[in-house]
Amino acid sequence: MTDENATGLARGLTNYGDRDFSIYLRNSFAASMGYSREVLKKPIVGIANSFSGFNNCHRHFPEMVEHVKRGVLLGGGLPIEFPTISLGEVFLSPTSLKFRNLMAMDTEEMIRAQPMDAVVLMGGCDKTVPAQLMGAASADLPAVQLVAGPMMTSRYGEERLGACTDCRRYWGKYRAGEVSREEINDIEGRLATTAGTCAVMGTASTMACIAEVLGMSLPGTAAIPAVHSDRLRAAEASGMAAARMIRDPIRPSQVITPKSVENAIRVLLALGGSTNAVIHLTAVAGRLGIPVSLQRLNALSDETPVLVNLKPVGRNYMEDFFFAGGVGAVLRELKPLLHLDTVSVTGETLGDRLEKDPGHVDRRVIAAAAQPLEPQGGLIALFGNLAPRGAILKRSAADRSLFEKEGRAVVFASLEDLAERVDDPELDIEPDDIMVLQNAGPKSASGMPEAGYLPIPKKLSSKGVKDMIRISDARMSGTAFGTIVLHVAPEAAIGGTLALVRTGDRIRLSVREKRIELLVDDDELDERRSAWKSDLVPPEARRGYDRIYAAEVLQADEGCDFALLQPVADG
Repeated sequence: MTDENATGLARGLTNYGDRDFSIYLRNSFAASMGYSREVLKKPIVGIANSFSGFNNCHRHFPEMVEHVKRGVLLGGGLPIEFPTISLGEVFLSPTSLKFRNLMAMDTEEMIRAQPMDAVVLMGGCDKTVPAQLMGAASADLPAVQLVAGPMMTSRYGEERLGACTDCRRYWGKYRAGEVSREEINDIEGRLATTAGTCAVMGTASTMACIAEVLGMSLPGTAAIPAVHSDRLRAAEASGMAAARMIRDPIRPSQVITPKSVENAIRVLLALGGSTNAVIHLTAVAGRLGIPVSLQRLNALSDETPVLVNLKPVGRNYMEDFFFAGGVGAVLRELKPLLHLDTVSVTGETLGDRLEKDPGHVDRRVIAAAAQPLEPQGGLIALFGNLAPRGAILKRSAADRSLFEKEGRAVVFASLEDLAERVDDPELDIEPDDIMVLQNAGPKSASGMPEAGYLPIPKKLSSKGVKDMIRISDARMSGTAFGTIVLHVAPEAAIGGTLALVRTGDRIRLSVREKRIELLVDDDELDERRSAWKSDLVPPEARRGYDRIYAAEVLQADEGCDFALLQPVADG
């Protein structure tokens, strides 16, 4: 048997120049872990476990992993758990996105380097699922994505609370003087009270749904609450599915296809899901050479209705979505718009799945396609001289009165400048102005943080201003809301038009035309461009991962992946 056709511990041998010695030595060391000779002959399912004490979302993974192992054993495989980097969203500096590609590299290389025939990917917190899908797509070994599941809601008085839309809503009230210091301290301890990811349709839940629609997760598993016993049964079933794929391999490249990616975009739009998902889905698809066109996103958005009534767009939470019918119910409403011949890790097509009994659907949470919450999708891409390669607006979470508007730019040159001046009583700003943040994109010193949700200046929020047009090359949390233009490409740090905006310039936003224009004539822009200088520290003046990141990170419309991680063309 050649190494390429080997299974189990005979796969991917350490090279000592003597294949038989390699097997002998590996078996010897494996025996030290208590495995019997018979067990060592079994095919292996690796379990990529991203548990960490710095990741509250994954607090329940030690229990979940035992159920994955049980499923693998029931399926006839040998489960072997291995750790990878974990990305706890709020515990990373400068921002978790900077380390998504590092986790993807870790996942890919450990799948390749260690002897396994299939893998279960355990992730959940915002960047962990895209990182694992990116790594698995590049390694192209049979893989099943198992997500953490959302946390349950809590209470403050008679009101339900759930991280993290309510975090932002109450913080806005606190900044406006509507909530006292004592109240905000009390609320702080009630927002996130169980294991699991954010309780709303933020980035984590959006990516969980996308993983299911792509076919990389088992049907019906995206929305199961983290603390529900069904989450443990999903873990067991995922282990069994991975073991089954050893006998009948289904690789990520067979699951993640142009058709399944388009299905995922449809569902993203119908969910009113996170803007971050555009970047992540682009990166995942890009690992297999599948482009995600922002023009195509707009075409799909114009014909895909918003169906899901969840925060931050609506009023409900992920636990309500689960009990209302989950991803399956959304897929059935979108069925006429979907590619039904896509295949999941179960081996069945999407069409086969949707033929099964749909079960209960709660129309208060998941609307019928004939009576949607909104007739068009939740996200659109904007183009124009301010964003030649595109920008993203979550129109389902925005104020419609601001959709067609021209205003005066008030510019903040960096996050530091924003923090220093935004609450200055002397700041020259009015409610009809447009806030602009520069130098917060992927190549900037800040690494494209979730800073696009610029705070309303206190001099305005204290007078009742709830929303303004805000523009940046940053991201925003999937739990956030407002009329916020994000992911402007090219970014300011590399000399994109955003870098040339000055306070007092006029900017026009048109959601109808999907345009974002800086109303400055070309000659003036050329003059400003010739005077612009980069203040980025060059890659050669950096070290370690920071150097790789600075040299290789791509723009938002390319998924912010690394250029060196893109597929290599044949020949």
